[in-house]
Amino acid sequence: MPATAIIGAQWGDEGKGKATDLLGSSVDYVVKFNGGNNAGHTVVIKQADGSVEKYALHLLPSGILTAGCTPVIGNGVVVDLAVLFEEIDALNARRVDTSRLRISASAHVIAEYNKQLDKVTERFLGSRRIGTTGRGIGPTYADKINRIGIRIQDLFDETILRAKVEGALELKNQTLTKIYNRRGFTVDAVVADLLSYADRVAPMVCDTGLLLHEALDRGETVLLEAGQATLLDVDHGTYPFVTSSSATSGGACTGSGIPPTRLTQVIGIVKAYTTRVGEGPFPTELDGDPEGYGAFLREAGGEFGVTTGRPRRCGWYDAVIARYAARVNGVTDFVLTKLDVLTGLARIPVCVAYDVDGVRHQEMPVNQTDFHHAVPVYEYFPGWTEDISGCRTWDELPADARAYVAALEEMSGARISVIGVGPEREQSVIVHDLVRH
Repeated sequence: MPATAIIGAQWGDEGKGKATDLLGSSVDYVVKFNGGNNAGHTVVIKQADGSVEKYALHLLPSGILTAGCTPVIGNGVVVDLAVLFEEIDALNARRVDTSRLRISASAHVIAEYNKQLDKVTERFLGSRRIGTTGRGIGPTYADKINRIGIRIQDLFDETILRAKVEGALELKNQTLTKIYNRRGFTVDAVVADLLSYADRVAPMVCDTGLLLHEALDRGETVLLEAGQATLLDVDHGTYPFVTSSSATSGGACTGSGIPPTRLTQVIGIVKAYTTRVGEGPFPTELDGDPEGYGAFLREAGGEFGVTTGRPRRCGWYDAVIARYAARVNGVTDFVLTKLDVLTGLARIPVCVAYDVDGVRHQEMPVNQTDFHHAVPVYEYFPGWTEDISGCRTWDELPADARAYVAALEEMSGARISVIGVGPEREQSVIVHDLVRH
């Protein structure tokens, strides 16, 4: 049985959690393979009594909300243990079973000194800041690449843990005290903090790569869930305004231990418009537009960060980056979310190309300078006024909404199989079945 990856096709916040949850009843394992608690998923579930439960997940895979599904934190994730257990405790308090959670022994741990370095570095950069969440994600990935990181498995050998912390703090404390004029950390304090989680996390830890390999061999289904998105990928995104991990389908393999030959379906999640959090170029951004469309999209779409609460930058749909995401990831199906947010607009612009100094670009410019100066070339489509939140089939959508979706599909490089028409799990139009056997 092949594995399926769910990938963000823009700058994140596309609604991957809803898509994962939508497929949850059809899969046995849901794997978070990159990032940390810098990216949140919101899942809204309608209960049998008609009430609505809203869950904001930051570190845990959204499959944790599906009964019988095993959620997995893969080796490509960086784990803040305090946040992990805060989130587990909050779900347990709401009677969500978290006992099936499994964590890779090779996942790296976010130490307190990395959080501090993240915050002071951003402040030091000033106008050149990246726009990180200040949660220590980037510095922890840097430690991983520099081979001075701490892994989950190190918590179970105090001698190794202490040696690694000592080695890391030789450099970290010099940086904190002599460059940033901040207080350093003691080895004893850091080690004691990390060891305080060891007993509780131990039952969750295993060789998750082997776990998933054996599951696939048994014919079970595995869903790989990305944090962030394609345009934030450290290799393929709008560098340097990116995250520190691989958020594309290639990263799904390295971050989970599943080989590329087992991955045969890639589902790209894309909003019916575009948003971005943090710094960096954004060609279709509606910043201070006199018509107020940027504010309209932000308010109507609830575009505020799940983890940070930061207002998201908003703009029109960008078919250029959708095509790029389809190509980089090998997208087989798109899930188009938040189509309902566009209801009431008289006409809807779509970016179909860029103008860079008089030259038309159908694809992403090869260098960052050109992308930064790209001016969107728009085509305009008629809007609709009908309430589409209750639509469940393609034919129930208004004709102009169908025409808009059909145009996006033709421009974006892969078929649109599901359309989100509201925040709840059930508010989806299924055009093509995503579950493949």
